[in-house]
This record gives sequence, C-alpha cells and structure tokens, in this order.
Amino acid sequence: MPVEPLLTRDYDANPALVHERLRRTYGPVAPVDLLGMPVWLVIGYGEVLRVLQNEGDIWSKRLDNWRARMEGRVSPDWPLAPVYETGNSMFQDGTRLGRLREGWTSALMPFQEPARPEAQMLERAITRYADDLISALVEGGATSGWADLSAQYARPLPAMIANRLLGLESARGDEVLMDIWRVLDAGPEASAASQRLITAMTDLAATKMRHPGDDLPSYMLAAVPDLTLEELSREILMLPRLIGDFTGALICNAVLEVLTDPNVRAILSRGTIDELVNRVALANSPMANLTFRFPTVDVRLGRFVIAAGDPVMLSIPGAHADPVFAGAIDPKAMRSTRAHLAWGAGPHRCPGRQLSIRITTIAVSRLFERLSQVRLTLPPDQLPWRSTPLFRTLRMLPVQFELAPSHLPPRNVGPAPVGAHAARTPAGEQEEAPRSALSRFLRGLRKER
Repeated sequence: MPVEPLLTRDYDANPALVHERLRRTYGPVAPVDLLGMPVWLVIGYGEVLRVLQNEGDIWSKRLDNWRARMEGRVSPDWPLAPVYETGNSMFQDGTRLGRLREGWTSALMPFQEPARPEAQMLERAITRYADDLISALVEGGATSGWADLSAQYARPLPAMIANRLLGLESARGDEVLMDIWRVLDAGPEASAASQRLITAMTDLAATKMRHPGDDLPSYMLAAVPDLTLEELSREILMLPRLIGDFTGALICNAVLEVLTDPNVRAILSRGTIDELVNRVALANSPMANLTFRFPTVDVRLGRFVIAAGDPVMLSIPGAHADPVFAGAIDPKAMRSTRAHLAWGAGPHRCPGRQLSIRITTIAVSRLFERLSQVRLTLPPDQLPWRSTPLFRTLRMLPVQFELAPSHLPPRNVGPAPVGAHAARTPAGEQEEAPRSALSRFLRGLRKER
C-alpha cells in the first residue's frame, strides 16, 4: 500500500489539518511514512484507547515483536533508533514492566503526595526556581521588558526540577537535558547525544548504588533492590523526558492559552489552575504521538487488518479531534472532560502525571502573579512551532510584560540580592542553591541583548 510522509511542512504548520485529511481518506487508521519507515497512524479516539488499554495483551511495546527490525529492515541510522533502543520500561510488557513500574510508583510517591515532606520541600523548590527565572527577566531594576517565555522560563524550569530529583550536579544536569532534546528531535546529533546520555546516567546510577540519597534513583533502588546498574540507568534516563520536555511544553502551552483565550484567562482569574492545565492537556497536548506498539497477532483496527509485527503509532491530538470524542465536549462547561488521553491509559499510563500537573500549576500561577500586562509580540498564527515525531511545542513564546504592582522594586533600592528568598525557608530545611548553571546561563543571555 502506498504511504505518504507524515512530517511534512503542512504537518509542521498545522497537524490538525493533516489529521483531518487522513481521517477523510482512510478513517481512524492511516498508512503513513515516518522518516522512511511505513507506520500505521491511529487517529480515532476509540481505536487509540483500545490499543492503550490492551485488553488481551495483544499490543506489545517490545522491540523483538517489530517484524521489520527482526528481519534487519530497520537501519541503525534511522533517526528515532536512539529513542527505541533504550530498553527501559517504556518498551517492556508483562511482569518485567510491572516490576519496573513498581519502582517508578514508589520512587515518585514521596514527591507526588502533598502530605509528604519531600513533596512539600519540592514544591518550595519549584517556587524558588520559578521566581529565580522570573527575576532573571527583570534584573537591573527594570519594571518592564521582553522575554522568550519558552527558552527563558517554560523549558529550563522543569530541567532544574529534573536535576534536583535525580540528584544531579547542576552543570551535568544541563548537559543531560540538552542531549535529551537532541534525541527527541531526531536530528543529526541524536546518535551522539544518546551515547552521552547513556554514559551520564550510568555514572549517576553507579553513584547512587554506592551512596544513596534523598532522590528518585535512590528511592527506586529502595523499592526494587535487585535493579541492575543497566536497568537503573535506563529508567532514570526517562525522567528528564517525563519532567523535562513534556512539562516544559505543557507550561508553554498553558501560558499561550491564557494569553489568547478569554475563557481560559477567566479560569485563571478564578484560581482554578488545575482546570486550566486539564483544558490545555486536552486541547493542546505536547505529546504528538506515542512510541510504537506492535500487534502480536493479525488484528482489525479501523478499516484495515494490521499484520502481526507492524508498527502502530498513536496520535493523541488526532484522537482528541475525532468527532466521536470532540463532538461530545461542551467548550462552555465549567469543568472539561477528564476522559482525554494526554497522560495515556492502561499499563503505560504516565506515572508522573500529578507531579507534572503540580509543576505546571506553580509555574503558571507564579508567572502571572509576578508579571502583569503580558502580551504576545507576534500574532498567534505566526508563532513558530517545533514538530518532532513525538512532540509538538513552541520554538519560542515572545512576550512583552510589566511587573505586577505588588512586585515592583522599592524606589532608590537596587534589585534584591541573590538568596533574598532564604528567609522564607522553614527552619531546619536545607536551603537550595537558587541558581543552577542553566539559570546563570539564561541571565547571561539577557545581559547580552
């Protein structure tokens, strides 16, 4: 069957129009070309949910069920190979998946349950990081300015948090995040970046095995003590992606929705930030497509019979735009549906959903508390987007802003010294270094403009 390229200029400009055309032509499942690989793209809500829930264990994530790969028809130079060859729980099934998921659930629990001291300390750290990045936008006593809220706020904030959760030294953590972006972008640097990531995570895992601390890798080891060095390094490699790129894009998309949609701005003014994040996850999910599933038997999906071992890719925005799903949503309702698929479903549902939502809510609320009169410097339809096989995020979010009156610096007084927030740190809690290397780099960028 002939297939058409998915990642075209039209897709980069407006993937919704591409999904609509594919739906008219093929129905809920369409044959497409993904970087030279023929793939079944699923854009029907019911079909995506069916594959995610995986009743009967028909749909496998294991690469040894990918027929073309086992037959040697997938080139080692295929741009997405570094993503698929990691071998972590994202590409496991059954009992091995359950064992690794147990590690994730236990390791994330202290940071996701609001009553836990680790979660409370992390929330204060998120607020400090957000404030530090916002302060970097307005240094020098200025009360207004220009910023790219994608590069200077939304993307670096989750990176700083991921570094903290991993127990990484800041400079090494910044390098790790940059390499994560290179791998996910599936560009020419993906292969080299993947090798550097493996080395960095292996070094970190070995350190935590010798000297455990109050961090996610150590908690994962405590929950599953028989994790091997290779298993632990592969699992923690997922964290910068889960907390980094996805959450950074979610923050960016949430800010954009506030700036362009009066209904969303009204939600923000009522203080219901969680509802704002849910609406953005539904209407503008950063996750464009999920990694492949492979049927272990021939199975009918949509209008086609998918052969065992064929790669199937699930489109979250495509599923959300399915008239069967979208037509049942009331855009004027106070609360939007929680039946969307932005966090996945079934055995591979995102384990860090609560943490990602909390980071986003703090980031958005702090930004609009400290800044007022925030407005785009480009028309919304001219904003540049970055489309990759897995993500769709803004390349930049340029705005002009003014400091909120309650955050204006006192007259005749210079900017607050670094660490001025230390008085807010509860007694007995170790103060975080407020500036990571990434934060210092962003401040340097501002001074160069």
